[in-house]
Amino acid sequence: QVQLVESGGGLVQPGGSLRLSCAASTRIASIYRMAWYRQAPGKQRELVASSTSGGSTYYADSVKGRFTISRDNAKNTMYLQMNSLKPEDTAVYHCNGVQQGINYWGQGTQVTVSS
Repeated sequence: QVQLVESGGGLVQPGGSLRLSCAASTRIASIYRMAWYRQAPGKQRELVASSTSGGSTYYADSVKGRFTISRDNAKNTMYLQMNSLKPEDTAVYHCNGVQQGINYWGQGTQVTVSS
């Protein structure tokens, strides 16, 4: 059983930055794929960025060049650095990890981009 806990969300003005954290209850080096998803009101959950233990990363076109996903294996924590935030980035952001074919999810953290 893997537990994931997100933090770092909040209210930020357009153009601002936030860093989300996802703390895992296990060694994240053993989690092959970790990712950030988001869900805005009335919309489906969408993949924002992902990272594999081998170092491969993926970004949705909407966040490319603005968001950076990273892992700190020593702290068993994954991050999402979000810069140049836009109102359309407003959503609940969820951390996801896949280990031995099982999907694990965090409870989510709210990000609101508004002036």
